[in-house]
Amino acid sequence: MKLDVRDIYKNLDQYMNQEVVVSGWIRNHRKQKEFGFIDFSDGTYFKNIQVVYDNKLEDFDEIQKLRVGCAIEVRAEVISSPAKGQEFELSLKKLTLIGDCPEDYPIQPKRHTREFLREQAYLRPRTNLFGAIFRVRSITAMAIHEYFQKNNYVYVHTPLITTADCEGSDQMFKITTLDFNNLPKKDGKTDMSKDLFGKTAYITGTGQLHGESFAMAYKKIYTFGPTFRTEKSNTKTHANEFWMIEPEIAFCNLEQLMDIEEDMLKFIVSYVLEKCPLEIDFFDQFVEKGLKEKLVKLVNSHFTRITHHDVIDILKKANMKWEFEPNYDSDIAKEHEKYITEYFNGPVFITNWPKDIKAWYMKLNEDNETVAAVDLEVPGAGELMGGSQREEDYDKLMNRIETMHIDKSTVDWFCNLRKFGSCYHSGFGMGFERLLIYLTGVDNIRDVIPFPRTPGNCDY
Repeated sequence: MKLDVRDIYKNLDQYMNQEVVVSGWIRNHRKQKEFGFIDFSDGTYFKNIQVVYDNKLEDFDEIQKLRVGCAIEVRAEVISSPAKGQEFELSLKKLTLIGDCPEDYPIQPKRHTREFLREQAYLRPRTNLFGAIFRVRSITAMAIHEYFQKNNYVYVHTPLITTADCEGSDQMFKITTLDFNNLPKKDGKTDMSKDLFGKTAYITGTGQLHGESFAMAYKKIYTFGPTFRTEKSNTKTHANEFWMIEPEIAFCNLEQLMDIEEDMLKFIVSYVLEKCPLEIDFFDQFVEKGLKEKLVKLVNSHFTRITHHDVIDILKKANMKWEFEPNYDSDIAKEHEKYITEYFNGPVFITNWPKDIKAWYMKLNEDNETVAAVDLEVPGAGELMGGSQREEDYDKLMNRIETMHIDKSTVDWFCNLRKFGSCYHSGFGMGFERLLIYLTGVDNIRDVIPFPRTPGNCDY
């Protein structure tokens, strides 16, 4: 009976004292004169299985030669284990070597630094830490889809190649089929009319604009996929390729948007706590002490709602020596985010931001100084989501585009949505890796992306 390790753990009563077949890899091999123990994993479950064998097997000597990393198939009986801390083990009947592994295999059964494992990114999923991280990544992605699907959202695949300038063309990768060694010229500049699309094209930095067009047909949509930015930033929370979740909702104002953000986040965290208890316990013990308590607390938290102006009031009155002085016309710094979540002892929605530091498509408030934007700050992570009510008035949007020097020709179709049955609508974006940092306690974005792309690093 060929099984996954997960099958055995989840249905132990069914398989106890039964003969089973499993295929996977040797994580550790402890050899003694007359018997041996193999820590076996097939990646389907956080825990390994111990395979025990003795010298009664004909190929005992050959089995003893097997090294960490070897791929094997095991036929064995599931038996009760006398060892403390494990309920069962596999008593080996037959072992078949599928793929040998040399002595210089980099992932040995010892503690490796995360920096070393980044250099072995193609092998690091085989470690306990990264096995847990990427399983949580998978489960979290499923939680996101389940939340939106059960709430009547349509999943939209927005293009990765675009000519729309949403976040600023200076932050977007340009793509071309032109020969760099023989570029066509016109008036001293590269003639992009000779390129594949006949114009300058980019790899997308957001699916928002295209998502809005579908929201005007389906009412509630979401995108979930890779996005790309050219920021040359080597911080722990920035990467040049990352994933984004971006819902867009018609007939939705800013207050309703915050309801959705809170509901979604609590659903995802609850889902991960339920589906990944072993992984969360592991992170809590070895990565971030108190992680589980933090996540449970978020699920049960009241999310404060406060304006940017009132946040600055609080920061200015605080008895703190700030590295960056809080300002009514500026963004808030990491130190401010930390203070404000501690001040309210929980997540905080900060609304109504100065218009000059926010994007051109956000709805201008009646004061003509702020926009109906919102950032969600969470304890221990800072900003997790950013969103806004979108400007639905065509003339006001045109004024913003002109004031902020946006090339209208790249977004004219987007603006035309305001002419054809426009309505008030809102949306937000959440960086998937930022969420994973929060869920796992792992503090570097390079460790929650399978193959990270950061300035100076594009290996594999």
